[in-house]
Amino acid sequence: MMTNLFSIFDPSTNIFFLQLNWISTFIGFLFIPYAFWIIPNRQFIFWNFILNKLHNEFKMLLGNNNFNGSTLIFISLFSFILFNNFLGLFPYIFTSTSHLTISLSISLTLWLSFMFYGWINNSYHMFIHLIPQGTPNILMPFMVLIETISNVIRPSTLAIRLTANMIAGHLLLTLLSNTSINMPIYFLIFLIFIQILLLILESAVAVIQSYVISVLSTLYSSEVN
Repeated sequence: MMTNLFSIFDPSTNIFFLQLNWISTFIGFLFIPYAFWIIPNRQFIFWNFILNKLHNEFKMLLGNNNFNGSTLIFISLFSFILFNNFLGLFPYIFTSTSHLTISLSISLTLWLSFMFYGWINNSYHMFIHLIPQGTPNILMPFMVLIETISNVIRPSTLAIRLTANMIAGHLLLTLLSNTSINMPIYFLIFLIFIQILLLILESAVAVIQSYVISVLSTLYSSEVN
């Protein structure tokens, strides 16, 4: 039963459909109407409002010494994760963000970029960051060890946070769907209502997780500058 339950997250074993599954990670952007980008409609204005809010917040987290364009990578990260989270809520569409292959690739690439930049350009600052201010001399070796471990596991925590939240919601929807077999009509209507509420919750989780991942990545970037 557990194998069948978790099989909804398995890509197709067929080579052709396996490639289509992972292509779904970005192919949806190709179907956005061209008029969306050139005509200032309501959807464009709303999306532009969100991006401006994110830009101002990321700029504040990064500090005033950073160029405005430095927030572009985190806004792009937010848009990419948000798009894939929402795409996975549709039936028969592969949820790429529920796999560590995608989430760990994103978080590990960003973390390695931050680490290389920090240790190459701001080595003194990186060493200072390993010891919090006011730490007693006797505790300094332990604090260096603790800070190093917490720094190393950052990409794993980012990836597992995103993957676990995506898997949890899909599993709940699947469990509720499996229990609707041979149920009375009144119970079935109630179950459909619960699934609609859960789908709304999953939509909120898709937005929140995109925001959390992008904000944490911004904070990790600000620590190496």
